[in-house]
Amino acid sequence: MPERALPLRVVDGFTLPEAIRAALRPDEVVKDDDGREVRLPRYFYEVPSWARAQEVLLAPHFGLWEFVNTDVREAEALRGWPRYVPCAVTLLAAHLEVLRDKVGAFLRVAANGGYRSPAHALDAGRVSPHHWGTAANIVRTGDAWMDDEKAIETVREAARDVLPGVWTRPFGEAPGTTFDHLHLDLGYVVLVPPGADDAPTDTDGDA
Repeated sequence: MPERALPLRVVDGFTLPEAIRAALRPDEVVKDDDGREVRLPRYFYEVPSWARAQEVLLAPHFGLWEFVNTDVREAEALRGWPRYVPCAVTLLAAHLEVLRDKVGAFLRVAANGGYRSPAHALDAGRVSPHHWGTAANIVRTGDAWMDDEKAIETVREAARDVLPGVWTRPFGEAPGTTFDHLHLDLGYVVLVPPGADDAPTDTDGDA
């Protein structure tokens, strides 16, 4: 089996206990707000404890804890430990690291602003890229809180410069905008890590 860059076990969502599967809905096809069919993540990193989440770095300046920090609005079955976060969260952390370098200051991810399960109360049955671990709500950049148009638009512009494939919400209070954080996401990214148990294989025989 290939060496893993992270000291975490990769698990197939189909093998998890029933209550956790019901909240994560691994590999289920759902429709987003535009009616597009998208498939929820199947493979997750298992996070055994809060202490472990604080120890593991997904990027030089982003700890795993920042992406699994949720409150009582998360499904009850997912509030304890171990917790499970989609493997694509590593892509999100890498993108945030690039943005951090661009703005020259730390980025603070909000509580409930990293990974949220499909059962999280904030989403009320809606499909969100947060369910893939590929969206972040940034509430602070250095000493600046993301709570006014200038702060949000400044970092949005920086994100457009260095992360052309990332979508960000503009400032505002209408649907699809934000006034108290910077939302950015990579879309619906499903990542199957090398060596994942029972991962789909190449039926054409290519390496």
